[in-house]
Amino acid sequence: MNLRQYLFLIPFVLPFSLKAQSTVQQLNAAEIKQGLEALNVTGSVLYIAAHPDDENTRLLAYLAKEKKVRAGYLSLTRGDGGQNLIGNEQGELLGLIRTQELLAARKTDGAEQFFTRANDFGFSKTPEESFKIWDKNKILADVVWVIRKFQPDVIITRFPEDGRAGHGHHSGSAILAREAFVAAADPKQFPDQLTYVKPWQAKRIVWNTYNFGGMNTTADDQLKIDVGTYNVLLGKSYGEIAADSRSNHKSQGFGSAKQRGSALEYFSPIAGSKAKSDLFEGLDFTLNSYPGAKQIQQLVTDINNEYQVSNPGASVPKLLKLKELVKGKAFKQDLLDQLILACSGVWLEVAALNPAYTLNDSIPVKIQAIARAGKDFSYPILVTEESSGASVQLAPNQLVVLDRKIFGTASRITQPYWLEKKHGQGSYTVDDQSLIGLPENEPFINGIFHVKIGDQLIEKKVPVIYKFTDPVRGEVYQPLVIAPPVTATFQENAFLFNGQESKMITVALKSFQEKEVNGSLTVQLPEGWKMTPQQLDFKLSKKGAQEMLTFKLSPAAHAKTGEMGLNVNVNGKTFHQGLRVLNYDHIPLQTLFPLASAKIDQTDLKFAGKKIGYIAGAGDLIPESLKQIGFELTQLSEQQVLNGDLAHFDAIVTGVRLYNINAQINAMQPKLMKYVENGGVLLVQYNVNSPLKLDHIGPYPFRLTTERVTEEDAAVHVLAPNHPALNYPNKISQQDFEGWVQERGLYFAVDVDAKYIPILGMHDTGDTEKSGSLLVADYGKGKFVYTSLSFFRQLPAGVPGAYRLFINLLSKKK
Repeated sequence: MNLRQYLFLIPFVLPFSLKAQSTVQQLNAAEIKQGLEALNVTGSVLYIAAHPDDENTRLLAYLAKEKKVRAGYLSLTRGDGGQNLIGNEQGELLGLIRTQELLAARKTDGAEQFFTRANDFGFSKTPEESFKIWDKNKILADVVWVIRKFQPDVIITRFPEDGRAGHGHHSGSAILAREAFVAAADPKQFPDQLTYVKPWQAKRIVWNTYNFGGMNTTADDQLKIDVGTYNVLLGKSYGEIAADSRSNHKSQGFGSAKQRGSALEYFSPIAGSKAKSDLFEGLDFTLNSYPGAKQIQQLVTDINNEYQVSNPGASVPKLLKLKELVKGKAFKQDLLDQLILACSGVWLEVAALNPAYTLNDSIPVKIQAIARAGKDFSYPILVTEESSGASVQLAPNQLVVLDRKIFGTASRITQPYWLEKKHGQGSYTVDDQSLIGLPENEPFINGIFHVKIGDQLIEKKVPVIYKFTDPVRGEVYQPLVIAPPVTATFQENAFLFNGQESKMITVALKSFQEKEVNGSLTVQLPEGWKMTPQQLDFKLSKKGAQEMLTFKLSPAAHAKTGEMGLNVNVNGKTFHQGLRVLNYDHIPLQTLFPLASAKIDQTDLKFAGKKIGYIAGAGDLIPESLKQIGFELTQLSEQQVLNGDLAHFDAIVTGVRLYNINAQINAMQPKLMKYVENGGVLLVQYNVNSPLKLDHIGPYPFRLTTERVTEEDAAVHVLAPNHPALNYPNKISQQDFEGWVQERGLYFAVDVDAKYIPILGMHDTGDTEKSGSLLVADYGKGKFVYTSLSFFRQLPAGVPGAYRLFINLLSKKK
């Protein structure tokens, strides 16, 4: 039966975003040999820590590629609460970037990736604080779930359970790991999971001790292994592989140097059987546990001994025999199938013609298949499509290309599963137990191929993707997107109104529907707000068409703070999705459709000068926030700072971490100091204490530390009540410090020169008072401000008091 005569139907499953997976992975000859050797090994190890970047990539690479056990990393969070060095994404969007960075890291070091539902709410000083916000029992359940599913023989933690961990999330991850080690084996704990999994008891749990950051927790009497081995097949040591893996954490600026030579890793026992000389002591990772182990072992040994690097296809006969021999057994079936396809040179791909489609669209696809085995490969290769039973025999090295249209109904739009529902501060809302732990959604539209090689049949699921050729980057793969017919997106996440002044609100519409679409836009508002006009009609002519709609929003005298939501009415149905696209070269394109809503609030704002210059740092949303309350803002390039006239600006603001990342700051600093000396205002937002591009950030010395106040509602004490920073042009009161999000501030200053005036004092519960969050100094005719307060979070979140204080810091009486 000729495949070309039949419509190629690919069944639909739930429409989720997927990591860019293009084809059946094409392993090179060395990677095939690695896989063949892994057929000899059973056993698994789970590494547990708190955040993206906490994992020991060198150890993971050693376990996966040298010991060839199944290795996994469970990160409690997705890193949502951190800072972003490559863009201005925060919160959920930053977590999405870091999820993909972790997946890229795992692709490099060979381990698997898992998460819990815990949300990274920012720095925490104690595990007790972390557990209170996360709901300890919920996250413990998630760790137990991953252990029961992954079934590790050994569990490894990155951190200790006490203050040496340096972060409440870190120590919390160690506590949860130890408790889950016990709970996973107890059928009385989280019994609802036992519908899907069985209790599991790991052999041991150990702490991977360390010597970095001024903290040495290693000791000569600890169990240790040398993971600095060189892998001849891969042409890299595990220190080199680890650096490549860790360098995927680009949003954190963790590009790493490659390490070569011997490298010891140390382990301290926590619970379970103690190991004296080997991490896997007392564990049998051979094939002895399989029925008929002797015959299986002999065949796997023969396959490895007879493998030809220049002719992998010669291994296929015995691989097919092995597949028949282990049929029905708990063998590494997926790996075996992958190796058979790789040795046979089979490559399959299903690519959509467009990057995005709407619900119920028909999706044209291009299907490609080829078998690139050697000339002496004697087995016929028959590829069958599941739905119609149509099949085609692949001729050696002859590409088959089929253009087909598939039909189906996707029940939901593309959206990361953990972002589908609203969630609180502590954890994401995920109701489907089967999704918990997964790094991302399973591919949502797939081609199901049955590949018959000899007398063995291999089923292969191939995700439908979109690809195109970029003139610079070459062939680029993207996840296929299922979208609502029209999206509506606010330009800001929060809008702050000055008294009863009205604002013109702009909404960006985009059509994903092939034909013309007519509809209307309405807005749900809290009490006391009025939209004019009450409905906006629109017509979008074709797919990809965009339109900007504008309406006037007016608050009454005592309008309630709340969320305004967009309703997009199309063809009798109402949609509520916005559009966000994260486009970075180091991760797959991420498209998501968040709820189309924005916070609205009102306060009393007074200004004293509105012309602001802004020098971008690592990335934040301060410029957009200042513009939307009425500032005239100019983004300043390095050349504009060095060669331009800065005198006409009322104030200049530096973006977060400018002094950490900008190599030109040494040249710009004298010009900025001269601007202040001549009467200008320079506001420098927080920088981390190391590395700094220059020694002195301000006109007088101070030193940055890692001190911070993580409790967003920590009491704020006024140290200089009569200072203009708290009085001009807005009178600052305790009410202005209400409603702050995530933290008060970070990387506070100490050893402050007497010429600076500390404005505020604050501290976390049980901690000492800190006065380095806001420093102001006169310099010449002007004013210099250094602030470690987290304005980069507060302003985009629409915190009224933060806006009022920030305006004061930019202001100077003439």
